[in-house]
Amino acid sequence: MSSPPKLAFIGLGVMGFPMAGHLQRAGYDVTVYNRTLSRAQHWLECYGGSVATTPAHAAEGAELVFCCVGNDDDVRSVVLGDQGILSGMAPGSILIDHTTASAELARELELIAGKINIGFIDAPVSGGQVGAENGSLTVMAGGAEEIFTRALGAIECYAQCVKLLGPVGSGQLAKMVNQICIAGVVQGLAEGLYFAEQVGLPAAEVVEVISKGAAQSWQMENRYSSMLAKQYEHGFAVNWMRKDLAIVLAEAKNNNCRLELTELVDKFYAEVQGMGGGRWDTSSLLLRLQKQDN
Repeated sequence: MSSPPKLAFIGLGVMGFPMAGHLQRAGYDVTVYNRTLSRAQHWLECYGGSVATTPAHAAEGAELVFCCVGNDDDVRSVVLGDQGILSGMAPGSILIDHTTASAELARELELIAGKINIGFIDAPVSGGQVGAENGSLTVMAGGAEEIFTRALGAIECYAQCVKLLGPVGSGQLAKMVNQICIAGVVQGLAEGLYFAEQVGLPAAEVVEVISKGAAQSWQMENRYSSMLAKQYEHGFAVNWMRKDLAIVLAEAKNNNCRLELTELVDKFYAEVQGMGGGRWDTSSLLLRLQKQDN
């Protein structure tokens, strides 16, 4: 019997940890790297596989290398340089970046990787920590179809929907669309719940009714109860949302796009940060409105 394909996964945060785990449990031979070694060792205890002490060592011999870190600078720090991912990858292998980063960075990395015959896909995800743990993420990808097809089977280990949307950079641009839509929906939900409370309606019962109609959304189904309970120590942090919206607004400026609502909601999130809520879930926009009454 042939040995299972060797993969590498760089970055074991709340998303990468379970994503890499799904790959190992699917029968792949996964080597992981994380900046904090204890986190990688904990992954090893949970799933097996192997741990490397540098991104380059993790990538050695891997057919596919996955990366899921924080931002553009974090991606560059683990991909480039003598100990970076690309220095360990073999010609013909593929790098898949799941980080939510800029489309400009994706295009930059494609050029660098292409010079040494390494394929590249930008593939940011949506679905949060729960989606990663349940293997039900949505993946928005950009890249060449032949390269995407080779990576698809592995990506499907932790995704319920994977879509190639165009050349490299398209995945990041699609993730920007996703964040634009979420920003508006969460602000609308926060204002709706706030209004219901202010006029004396039973907010939870109102949601029970309107969620069966045109107002329904993922945010409404999954966040309204924790919002009403003022529970925000979970989910996608405001700090990360502001990072994403900064990428969105920079791209919009480069393309002469007016994103008035997105700019406004970004300012609201800045106010939440000022309240000490940088690590609160993005649904904490409701608390911002409630605090104004005190």
